[in-house]
Amino acid sequence: MPIFQKTYTCEETYPAQPPQDHRHHTHEIGRHHRIERRLTRMWSLPPGVGTEDGHTHFCTLVEIQRHTDVFDTRQKDGVLRQETADYLSTATLSAAHAAHAVRAHWGIENRLHYVRDVTLGEDASRIRHNPGIFALLRSFALNLLRFNGISNISLGLYDNALNFDRLLAYQGL
Repeated sequence: MPIFQKTYTCEETYPAQPPQDHRHHTHEIGRHHRIERRLTRMWSLPPGVGTEDGHTHFCTLVEIQRHTDVFDTRQKDGVLRQETADYLSTATLSAAHAAHAVRAHWGIENRLHYVRDVTLGEDASRIRHNPGIFALLRSFALNLLRFNGISNISLGLYDNALNFDRLLAYQGL
């Protein structure tokens, strides 16, 4: 068996399915000194295509090609970066819905993990015994603040530290 095997593209693996209109979606975003173009392509998978026992339920292959022009302030020029990401889905989606789902997934990172790491100091925590209990308490505090309409968690923690009665007036306690 050779060390390097040929990698197959979607076109080579599933050539009998020409992409239709709803299987392509192009989206362009320009912000933060970069212009990003995303091409989303979809392929329907035949039933039972997975090689593992738990992989036979996938029905759609999603390929997202990202072409990003990043402006380099030192060189005063744009640098082109190209990436391709493949996803498997159990749902049959249009390319536009799949592109939106992939972009929206980063909302979890921005609204949950970043807040837990930075504002609640989870990464800096030195708790070694039963850290899951304190992670549960952090999640409870975050959910309580969000349930009561606090969008800026850092400011909400500061306001509650100044006035404990405000915390006790929250709904959901």
